[in-house]
Amino acid sequence: MLSEYIHKVLGKARYKVLEDGTWFAEIPGFEGVWANAVTVEECRHELVEVLEEWLLLKIRDRDSISEIEDVTIQIKEMIAA
Repeated sequence: MLSEYIHKVLGKARYKVLEDGTWFAEIPGFEGVWANAVTVEECRHELVEVLEEWLLLKIRDRDSISEIEDVTIQIKEMIAA
């Protein structure tokens, strides 16, 4: 579920080359999820890491996570015995 969600979100990423020749990527609708690196491959790798951290923070804080193309992340609370 998590990897499918990440894959779908990355499909919405926007990449561009900056004036200094580095690559910049962001995901519309995911505030604060962006990356900047020397190559497009490094930029994508960094973007994945930032997205994963963003998701972990959302889960930790019990914030809502937007549905992407019918893929949702639902957090179920478990009671410890």
